[in-house]
Amino acid sequence: MAPETEGPGTEGPGTTDPRTEGPGTGRRDVLRSVVARWDVLLLVVLAAVSVAAGVLVDGFASGRNSQFLLLDVVAVALIALPLTLVVITGEIDLSVAGTLGLCSAVMGHLWVAGLPLEVVVVLTVLLGAVLGAVNAVFVTGFGLPSLAVTIGTLAAYRGLAFVVLGDQAVADFPAGWTGAASSTVAGGVVPWAVVVTLLLAVVFGVVLHATPFGRSLYAMGDNAEAATFAGLRVARAKSWLFVVSGAVSGLAGVYWTLRFASARADNAAGLELAVVAAVLLGGVSIFGGRGTLLGVLAGVLLLGVVRNALQLADVAADTLDVVTGGLLIASVVVPNAVGLGRARWRRRRRRTA
Repeated sequence: MAPETEGPGTEGPGTTDPRTEGPGTGRRDVLRSVVARWDVLLLVVLAAVSVAAGVLVDGFASGRNSQFLLLDVVAVALIALPLTLVVITGEIDLSVAGTLGLCSAVMGHLWVAGLPLEVVVVLTVLLGAVLGAVNAVFVTGFGLPSLAVTIGTLAAYRGLAFVVLGDQAVADFPAGWTGAASSTVAGGVVPWAVVVTLLLAVVFGVVLHATPFGRSLYAMGDNAEAATFAGLRVARAKSWLFVVSGAVSGLAGVYWTLRFASARADNAAGLELAVVAAVLLGGVSIFGGRGTLLGVLAGVLLLGVVRNALQLADVAADTLDVVTGGLLIASVVVPNAVGLGRARWRRRRRRTA
């Protein structure tokens, strides 16, 4: 089982023994192991890219743009939280954008039907959980590959969204609700939606990194069969993760609808690409068993900063998709290349020791 603090390209401590090489060497090893962590490196890259964008792109460093940037990354960050746990177990959920779109369409339909918005919000999140449960049934109940299942449900959920709402838009939501979705803390640049997302990130982080359940997810991602023999309830854990992924996607649908004051069947079309890119860029292995939530949050912000800076620089929308796809490929290739390089370096070091 990979430790939860280990990321792609991470050199684990222990290549030297601090007890035999003195306290100075031990401190260097600890510092080197911290600096070599993928999530720490990603935070450094995020800071460098932000500074460069602030210097080179007009308006990037303004408070108003910072607020828009944070509002833009909320939906991606929300969905990425449970998806991180799903991918660590060796599965994937590509239906998240379809779930968001269907939940948004149903939310608009229920509001037009006259239900109180408080009830509509609760029913929308529950709908997301049900859609996630459908994925769970196919993946863990019938043993089908999650990649194929969730590609299918991505299309099915998006199609159902058009059945529910057609090409119409529902936009007459109460101003108090739509304003709350974009409101900021003390009138500053940090939206309340970001605060809620960070609180959820703390919850998911504690579950993943500080509980036996979270640690068991790494074992499932490393070797599901061995985890089953070890007594872990792999199918049940994965099922719950798909349900939670659907529920949070439904919550993201509520946020998206209120922020843009528009319930549409095509809301968040293509968002799954950005979410998966952010998760993999954050250091979560596509093969499971490795990754941290801190790295994923850094990946979400890095992707958001790059897209925001390019938008301000009047780069075409098609090019933004190319950049996102390029980062997705890089997030898979670079960590594996770095890990391979480190493994070779360690072998050479052992031979020359």
